[in-house]
Amino acid sequence: MKSYRKELWFCIPQRRGLVNITPQVEQALQESGIQEGLVLVNAMNITASVFINDDEPGLHHDYEVWLEKLAPEKPYSQYRHNGYEDNADAHLKRTVMGREVVVAVTNGKLDFGTWEQIFYFEFDGKRKKHALVKIIGE
Repeated sequence: MKSYRKELWFCIPQRRGLVNITPQVEQALQESGIQEGLVLVNAMNITASVFINDDEPGLHHDYEVWLEKLAPEKPYSQYRHNGYEDNADAHLKRTVMGREVVVAVTNGKLDFGTWEQIFYFEFDGKRKKHALVKIIGE
């Protein structure tokens, strides 16, 4: 069995931002040469998420509105975690959206369902962050 590791780096200029990383994951899969196996993609920062869903702008807006209702950024004083950094809401949003995804690899391609894409969602941006792509298989 072979394995391949690649880091994807981001610097989201706003506090929150969503990036479709499917092309970068597909590129990593090509680089790996693996034809059958699994791809793991996970956020390497505790205030970001990796998830799979549809690449549709209305849905992306709905995530933002829904998450802000669940864990509003302000007032910062509502969170006991806030002190050194005012990012407690980002930690909570990450918990809701998840840390990682696993996708099957079949015939050298990501084995997606209809409309599925991989996204990186940053909840505490304005600095360099990354995600890990780990591919195992034959």
